[in-house]
Amino acid sequence: MNKITIIGAGNVGATVANVIAHKDLCRELILLDVKEGLAEGKALDIWQTGPINHFNTKVIGVTNDYLKTKGSGVVVITSGIPRKPGMSRDELIGTNAQIVKEVVEKVIKYSPEAILIIVSNPLDVMTYVAYKAASKSRNKVFGMAGTLDTGRYKTFIANALDVSPADVHGLLLGGHGDNMVPLPRFTSLNGIPITDLLDKEVLDKIVERTRKGGGELVNLMGTSAWYAPGAAAAQMVEAIVDDQKRIFPVSAYLEGEYGLNDVFLGVPVKLSRNGIEEIIEIKLNQEEMALLHESASSVKELMNVLDEMKLFDE
Repeated sequence: MNKITIIGAGNVGATVANVIAHKDLCRELILLDVKEGLAEGKALDIWQTGPINHFNTKVIGVTNDYLKTKGSGVVVITSGIPRKPGMSRDELIGTNAQIVKEVVEKVIKYSPEAILIIVSNPLDVMTYVAYKAASKSRNKVFGMAGTLDTGRYKTFIANALDVSPADVHGLLLGGHGDNMVPLPRFTSLNGIPITDLLDKEVLDKIVERTRKGGGELVNLMGTSAWYAPGAAAAQMVEAIVDDQKRIFPVSAYLEGEYGLNDVFLGVPVKLSRNGIEEIIEIKLNQEEMALLHESASSVKELMNVLDEMKLFDE
């Protein structure tokens, strides 16, 4: 791919850029921010690691110059204010919705065919904002949610079993937040059901820690995480650029899948050069489906709050 753009040069955006550059996924990587000099500085810092880490992707930082993003194949949007201690994702909606709307409109002006990956919080609702602002098909606008949450879930399981996290396979559905739906029934250690290896009490604690994973890090550091979110977003970019057809849980717009309509929710999808090539419907039991619909209701409430803001009224 010739060009990839990252909007927002904060901790998450810079991490996404760094991982993408190291993987040599494009010829030119644009890092854009509104703060004068921030993107330029971080881009230059990353680019100077090229001779050390042997990659060729040229990293260019710009301040609010969307013309430089023209012709991007993939755009990752991390813009918005970070979550502070004691602040819920829900409380971010007012400020970040306006930011994401303006960013997407500028991105689409110069890269109308770009696939958009949203990382801004509250994730599912900001993906909805981007979807409305972009007026693109649902396969081209989606959010990085379950990819990160699954990483956390697998890490906690690997810790509990004292095994490599690379051997843990699992799945999460639902909204990116406290109402996500980890699925122990679909979790294994290289094919061995996790329910055969960990008792229910331990698994329940892991599930709860995963749900609160973002908040745990905010409480420790005073700001949102960035290494794992950045790596998760870059992994999605890689699947698209290399047409890998990998299966990831992402925040996608549902039109009847899982009995749900008009809501962005984390579900497993196949990612390829076309974006979302397929939304995969797995067979959930009654309890799992109820939890998914409960999660969808929470997301839908926030989407309704967004609608009431009338950001998209003519």
